[in-house]
Formats: sequence, C-alpha cells, structure tokens
Amino acid sequence: MHVLFVCNGNVCRSVIAERLTRAVAAEHGLADLTAESAGTRALVGFGVDPLAAETISGLGADPRDFKARKLKSAMVDRADVVLAMTEQIRDEIAAFVPAAAARVFTLLEAHRIAKVSGARTVAALDRARHDLALVGRENIADPVGLSPQKYCETGDHIAETLVPLLLALHVHRGGGTDERGRPRLVLLPGGRGEPPPPHIDLARIDRHA
Repeated sequence: MHVLFVCNGNVCRSVIAERLTRAVAAEHGLADLTAESAGTRALVGFGVDPLAAETISGLGADPRDFKARKLKSAMVDRADVVLAMTEQIRDEIAAFVPAAAARVFTLLEAHRIAKVSGARTVAALDRARHDLALVGRENIADPVGLSPQKYCETGDHIAETLVPLLLALHVHRGGGTDERGRPRLVLLPGGRGEPPPPHIDLARIDRHA
C-alpha cells in the first residue's frame, strides 16, 4: 500500500505523517507499506521545519534527507490512498485529479470512517463516507510559527489517528489467519460488527524525546 500525504508547504504536517508511516512499516515488517508527501503550495527544496524534525524524532521516526515537493498529478495517480491534512486540501486534490476522488480523504476523516464503520479497505472507506455524520471539522491545523508544545500536540494527533489506521488497512504479514480463515487485521477500537480479533499491540511508537 502506497500512501501520499498532502499539506500546504510540505515541511511539517505531511512530513510528520510520511516519516511516521515509514517507521510503522519498519517496526511491523511491512515491506510493501510505503509513503511520500507533497504540498499544494510547497516550499520546494526546503528541508523539514526544525520543530517538525524534533517532533518526528520524538515519535521514533527519522526526519533526515528530506526536501519539500510540490504536488503532481503523477503522485496522486500512483497512491493507493491520499490523506490530506485539511478538508480544503482534500477537495483541492479531488478537483486536481478527479479520477482519484474516491481515494482522497482527510486523515481524520479516514480514521473516523474506519473506526465507526469497520471499513478495512480504501474502497470500503469511500463507500461509507457519505453514510456517516461529520463530527466537527476534520482538519489538522498547521503549527508552523507556533510553540514547540503545539508541534508536539500536532505530532501526537497525527500519530494517534494514523498508526491504527495504517495497521487496520494493512494485512499484517506473517500474522496467519483467524478461525474463519481470514487474514488477521489490526482493528480500530469502536468499530461495529464482528471483525476478527486483533493480534498486534496498537500502542503508539515509543517516544524517546
């Protein structure tokens, strides 16, 4: 599964999500879980915002060797799912590449749908999105220019929603099958129905900062 994260400048929120995804893939041995990020108004060529880099490190991921990139249609085309940081950015992407609209969500929107509906594929997320009532605005605010505490809160918010979502959408390699012969999936707490029991600890990546 290839995930594209999109924010505005591509130096903070989307980079946090990209690098955290790579760390999740490494932690759980998910070789086919990959990620990249871009910005609708990217600061092309810039590195990670310094406070965002500290946040990434604090989440157990690696902020090094990054340069901001502007969103291109080819990036959207090759992504299995596109996770935007705000509703406005989500809608911009859907208008930019209309054929990909069914694969474009805000991060918080995708997390909510998976949690409430039990959806475990991108197609199922899309089918369920209009059946569920919105719970407030589903945006992750940009902390650029704010305090280190705000960066930390933003990183925590991204991690708390992204990590279980990624694992819920991905069959855990080597996890075998449950008693009904289905692949074992990681579940988001709160889903309805009778999903298979979880077998992976959903604790967030240990912070070391």
